[in-house]
Amino acid sequence: MKIALITGSSRGLGKTAALAVAQRGVGVIVTYHRNATAAEEVVATITAAGGQAVALQLDASQVSTFASFAEQLTTVLQQKWQRSTFDYLVNNAGVGIHAAFADTTESQFDELLNIHLKGPFFLTQTLLPLLADQGRIVNISTGLTRFSFPGYAAYAAMKGAIEVLTRYLAKELGARGIVVNTLAPGAIATDFGGGAVRDNQNLNAMLAAQTCLGRVGEPDDIGPLIASLLSEDSRWVNAQRIEASGGMMV
Repeated sequence: MKIALITGSSRGLGKTAALAVAQRGVGVIVTYHRNATAAEEVVATITAAGGQAVALQLDASQVSTFASFAEQLTTVLQQKWQRSTFDYLVNNAGVGIHAAFADTTESQFDELLNIHLKGPFFLTQTLLPLLADQGRIVNISTGLTRFSFPGYAAYAAMKGAIEVLTRYLAKELGARGIVVNTLAPGAIATDFGGGAVRDNQNLNAMLAAQTCLGRVGEPDDIGPLIASLLSEDSRWVNAQRIEASGGMMV
């Protein structure tokens, strides 16, 4: 059995990805920041459908905790799957902060930096010894690196850096057969960023009008795509930025 570790998978796109990956017979390590109950509900859903999953706590912004997380992961892999490695890493955990460039504070900038860039950089580095050869990494970015909306300068800048990092990881990890890609969702109706796309009908309608398919995305538009990128079907797709926006702002 292949095993996937998906950060921030107790809710939103991460949850949908965990469920979609599990449906393909992949074991899932669900990570959560604070809401253990939500994470265990994801595990229970996967288990009820005949899959295998466990939940681990992870603060993706705290690099100092990554070594102990790796130790916990090693134990879980051995106890649950009798393995010393896992196969797929999805760097999904994130937060949304909307602030005009002129009003963005250093603390907001640092929070976005730690969660969206520094965290994935050093978490991936820390977990490299546990990631199996011929493995897969998917880094979650955003459509906002291609098109621009006021208030997302810092957030999009971090995601732009992740897209560059993806190409470097693909180059440096290629000798191990590890494939690395970026997935950039467009506007998705989740609780991300306070649920604005989902709950603000004016915003939802405006974004839908800017999308070829005439609607904003739903989590189920993204989870199966992540599962596909982790599969052998996508083995020759590498170092790419793949946008899943329904044709937004084209």
